[in-house]
Amino acid sequence: MTQPSGTPTPQPAPTPSRSMPDGYFHTMYAHSDDPWGFTQRFYERRKYALTLAALSAERYHRVFEPGCSIGVLSAELALRSDQLECLDLSPRATALAADRLAVYGDRVSVRTGDLVADWPDGRFDLIVLSELLYYLDPHEVDGVVERLSDALTPDGEVIAVHWRRKVPDYPQSGDDVHDRLIASPLHHVAGYSDADLRLDVFTVGPRPSVAQRENLVG
Repeated sequence: MTQPSGTPTPQPAPTPSRSMPDGYFHTMYAHSDDPWGFTQRFYERRKYALTLAALSAERYHRVFEPGCSIGVLSAELALRSDQLECLDLSPRATALAADRLAVYGDRVSVRTGDLVADWPDGRFDLIVLSELLYYLDPHEVDGVVERLSDALTPDGEVIAVHWRRKVPDYPQSGDDVHDRLIASPLHHVAGYSDADLRLDVFTVGPRPSVAQRENLVG
């Protein structure tokens, strides 16, 4: 059976509820420069289009994208940001992402690091969590969620997008992590789901809609 996005050929899995070991990702990139087919599949192009369409601002000052992989979505985010900070666990992935994003100059930075241990300082007006949180155990996801409010500017937002179908290798499903986000103090402002993916947008608190900000409604 063909493995969809976010579902590579299964590798030896850790005990359920434990985070994925670093070696899992190093092995994936050792076998392929695009192990999840980010540059090949219509599923991915559609997912990126949905992600970008769900953002409520035309442009952002400072954006954080952990789990950037080889930088395919990053290249689209760079077009809408003054400063984009990308992070990934795999040195091979960040090398490929840096090459892809070099055209944007010093507006885009790419680092190798761990989401939990290497969270950057300062605040962002957009944080993108795409196909990432289900690799963490529930305790680590809760730690990331707790950080989000302090990591956002007052009008900043978080967008989370994950594959919904259960993958035996992964500690959690996409629905598991989105349910944890929904249960957090963050304000849920938009969402979309289908059989394959789930997308949700959050802010620190209520804020005017796009139409309200453009004076299209009273």
